[in-house]
Amino acid sequence: MPPPSPPICEEQPHLEPQRVESENVIVDSQRQEFDTNSLERDPGLRPQIDTFLPNERDNVRRAYIMLGPCQPKLDEYPSHFEGNQMRRFNGSWYKQFPWLEYSVHYDKAFCFPCFLFNIDRSHKAFTQDGFRSWKRIGGKDCVFHTHVGIINSPHHFAMQKWMDLKNPSHHIDKVVQPPHEVTKNRLRLTTTIEGIRYLANQGMTFRGDDESCDSFNRGNFIELIKAFARMNEEVEKVVLKNAPFNAQYISHKIQKEILNIFANKVRKMIRDEIGEDGNFCILIDEALDDSKKEQMAIILRFVGRDGHIRERFFDIVSVHDTNSLTLKTDICKVLGKHSLLVSNMRDQGYDGASNMRGQWSGLQALFLNDCPYAYYIHCFAHRLQLALNAAAKEIGLVWRFFSMLNNIVNFVCASAKRHSELKLTRQAEIEDLLAAGRLGI
Repeated sequence: MPPPSPPICEEQPHLEPQRVESENVIVDSQRQEFDTNSLERDPGLRPQIDTFLPNERDNVRRAYIMLGPCQPKLDEYPSHFEGNQMRRFNGSWYKQFPWLEYSVHYDKAFCFPCFLFNIDRSHKAFTQDGFRSWKRIGGKDCVFHTHVGIINSPHHFAMQKWMDLKNPSHHIDKVVQPPHEVTKNRLRLTTTIEGIRYLANQGMTFRGDDESCDSFNRGNFIELIKAFARMNEEVEKVVLKNAPFNAQYISHKIQKEILNIFANKVRKMIRDEIGEDGNFCILIDEALDDSKKEQMAIILRFVGRDGHIRERFFDIVSVHDTNSLTLKTDICKVLGKHSLLVSNMRDQGYDGASNMRGQWSGLQALFLNDCPYAYYIHCFAHRLQLALNAAAKEIGLVWRFFSMLNNIVNFVCASAKRHSELKLTRQAEIEDLLAAGRLGI
């Protein structure tokens, strides 16, 4: 009966590394070493990258990259019959396909980057087996072009990795910034964020008519950054002219990205106020903006956790038409993006347009089909406006009053002189009333 095996936690005896020498590669049970000068150059004879230890493969790749593709230039390449014609490898292909390699031993073509980074292991023609059908080279169906493939092909990925490993400036130790640069970038970005936060909170415009360096007023945003710099020397050292040209963090694109982050954070807060299974109502209105685009505003109305009714502006969406189905699709996209279920909708508030209140194909009817509790309520403000318009048209005195008032306002506001004289006249009347004691302060 054999002796029992020692427990796995006990210290095992030290084993001397076993070494096996195979041609130019020295294989070690604990490590794998190679001699750059003695690496096999012939692509048909060299060992594949995955035969090396994982922690040595990049070193092997770098060594081969230093040597470059194996492209021997012979006075005459071997020929063989393909069909009824003699064909051979052509050395001019190296110039057209810089990645191409040729094995003198096997008279076959290989791909250098695909050998280094064998991403697609199912195709071995250009990495292990080699390619030799020379009659298929050239023309629109050239095998070399087929191997290269489209922009996201395995060959293109291998080419990119080859270039990255070949260029030391792309290596991680060169790309990662030192701590003091990280601190500067962080302060610069923080200044930009705080400037955008202030302008957004105050509802102020960002851009100026002329934001060039020699402009006297570069717009609210850049002028605010300049004000921050004047108040803090550390900020002044890292912003605007003292910042790298490609990392100033003041471009219009940066402003939009940060504003979008702010908007998403606000929407998340509103979503948290509603709760996971909270009910809500939607208030919708659309209008044409100055750029002649139809904009749809979405407002959410709900009961907060403290029991008080809240109304929150949630989003504004540009719609290509005001068809009820289009509006519903866009509303559902916004609600679905923030995990707001239509089944939790308890009210709809719109104006009285046919596309909104239509009994069969209006927006309210489409939502009622999905949620029978989403009752439609005609907007009270819109109903009041309709009632006042109707009353003004039906009652002659009211109609004449508003018509005369409208004419007076238009007449006075059309001239700065008239407007000034009206103010002076009104001021004199108030002074007379105060002097007569008929108006208290």
